[in-house]
Amino acid sequence: MTYSAGPELQVLGPGVGYGIIAGIGAVFTIVMLLTTRVQNRYSVHSTKQSEEFNTASRSVKPGLIAAGIVASWTWSATLLTSSTFAYSYGISGAMWYAAMGSSQVLMFSLLSLKIKRSAPGAHTFPEIVLSRHGPIAHAVYLFFGVTTNMLVGATLVLGGSQVVAGLSGVNVFAACFIIPVAVAVYVIQGGLRSTFVADYLHTVILFVAIFVFAFSIYATNDFVGNPGRMYDLLVEASKLRPIEGNIEGSLLTFRSHYGGLFAGLVIFGGFSTVWLDQAYWQRAIASKPETSAKAYLLGGLAWYGIPFSFATSMGLGCAAMTGSPSFPTYPEPLSAAQNFGGFSSPATAIALMGKGGATLMLLLLFMAITSATSAELIAVSSLWTFDIYKLYINKKATSPQLVRQSHYSISLYSLILAAFCCVLSYSGINITWLITCLGIIVGGGGIPLGLILLWPSRMSTVAATAAPLIAFPIGLTAWFVTTHARSGSITIDTTGDLTNALAGSSCSCGSGVILAIIFSYIFPKKYESDDPAHIARVNKINGISTQIEGREPHQIVISGKETTTDTEAKSAAPEMTQASSVVSDTASPKPTGNEIVDFLTANHIEPLDMVAYKKAEKLAIWCCSVFFALAIVAFPVGFIGSGYIFSKAAFEGWVVVSLIWVFFSAAMCIIWPLWESRVELKEIALMLTRDMFYRVEPSPGLEAV
Repeated sequence: MTYSAGPELQVLGPGVGYGIIAGIGAVFTIVMLLTTRVQNRYSVHSTKQSEEFNTASRSVKPGLIAAGIVASWTWSATLLTSSTFAYSYGISGAMWYAAMGSSQVLMFSLLSLKIKRSAPGAHTFPEIVLSRHGPIAHAVYLFFGVTTNMLVGATLVLGGSQVVAGLSGVNVFAACFIIPVAVAVYVIQGGLRSTFVADYLHTVILFVAIFVFAFSIYATNDFVGNPGRMYDLLVEASKLRPIEGNIEGSLLTFRSHYGGLFAGLVIFGGFSTVWLDQAYWQRAIASKPETSAKAYLLGGLAWYGIPFSFATSMGLGCAAMTGSPSFPTYPEPLSAAQNFGGFSSPATAIALMGKGGATLMLLLLFMAITSATSAELIAVSSLWTFDIYKLYINKKATSPQLVRQSHYSISLYSLILAAFCCVLSYSGINITWLITCLGIIVGGGGIPLGLILLWPSRMSTVAATAAPLIAFPIGLTAWFVTTHARSGSITIDTTGDLTNALAGSSCSCGSGVILAIIFSYIFPKKYESDDPAHIARVNKINGISTQIEGREPHQIVISGKETTTDTEAKSAAPEMTQASSVVSDTASPKPTGNEIVDFLTANHIEPLDMVAYKKAEKLAIWCCSVFFALAIVAFPVGFIGSGYIFSKAAFEGWVVVSLIWVFFSAAMCIIWPLWESRVELKEIALMLTRDMFYRVEPSPGLEAV
């Protein structure tokens, strides 16, 4: 069975489609095998150890973290859905997708700091919930976490598979299986650090493709060729196809009724899919404590440029190029099914470059899909390994056993995800429907989870547990009632309506926040336990509280770092011990200096420099405040309130800004990781060169890239 987007868009043969999704997957598997071999031989970190496989030994530098954030948040929807809404609702669609999507990543910078301070020994966010609010709350957030990973994985694989099938005639069900399985093969080889390396390579290719498309439409294309000509074409397109709900039907205005509804859906769904996605927590856990916030702030700003620039050029470009004889559906515009199936940017690619454009578009999509899917695979494997297997099945599991469980769960999840996507595709669900309805299903748990770390003194166990459980049915009820009242029936088409979906998302997310606050005051009690296993877990997740006010980082003994004497470590032990606020001091003896050293070494936990922490916290708060004030309030409200329709000069400036921003994004994701690891890369290159001529023992002190 093929997924038909119409014969006009199927410009490639199945061989090209299979070659990209299977052949390039095989290439990346070989690359990961070589990368893992080099890492295990020439660095201190081995993928045979669980801490390295699942947390990258908590030592990844900020540039690679930022690149990983950009890669994991660049879904197929980032390219397809942002273009869909730019084509559907005009210039505001691209900006709303970029601004609302990046806001959650920027806000996560605060959570990343809280993780490093309050739970430096955690592997997953349900572990943190378990230590603070007990097993019932743990089960609730584990459910929401797995559900989020399934839905996010589906947006990646389903959307990409349907577009690949529509452009090349590949069997959509085969694509749904090949893509996640191909990614699983190389993730199993190298674990979390390998996904960072793969993310980097994917992101390089992604930016090259984005630049090719942008310069093609703005500089070399015979029909468009420059931003001024594109403006004229958009004015003409607005007259031929007026946009319902836009002032004067123009594609060049921010005053868009449906564009505003779309913005609400993105921000509600985004908080859920970022804050409940273990992939983002995984990157915060893997980062160095002093740089985690910087990585998320710069990663969020770098990601902004991708949908902003791509949707502006390819989504608006789809409307501008409808009158070109090279446009695949010329002289007609895309049908609603083609548009909401994610084919606006592929149609532009075909109009710009023919079969070459379609091939480059498939390559671009494959890079986006696989980089984000690899993060989801590792995320689910961590949830299984630490929150189910080690917690309930084998509490004394060794590191090799945990690595094997990670391998098994990655393999199983890839197959389950593939089957799930096949069911969704057979049911007629597309990527736009999934993006529209994400916030309804998991929205009730996102912000309450954030409050567990951001509002720890007040957030009670009843609030943490009950808020998402009650918010979920409230959101579903609002969704179905609104759909039936407005549309008369409940179908895939009517439930995907923006207004109907926004009613469900806002009720789900909003009730989750309101109930969490109300329940915290009405039922303020927090989980208490005198179980030694729970106390040990609290100490482990809290990292025996390695953060010490007023101490320099080198004043704590860390393997491979500058150390003090054991006497000094022992004297610091009482300060380093922080039992949970609900566990008495007599419940567990305070660890000795030697025990602290052993614990920190085994778990790769670095001490937190409180001076640097305070600076990073202020920076994160300041950046988030400025971003929200300008990008989400002042800037769009000014355009909406005035009813401004862009002039030619204003639009040309808009295009220039979008290109400058994506150049900044490329520098952050391509140049920064190489620069910060230049010393380690040089040493590895020298050892590889020496190894080609005679055997040498790898340096034991070399830090991983």
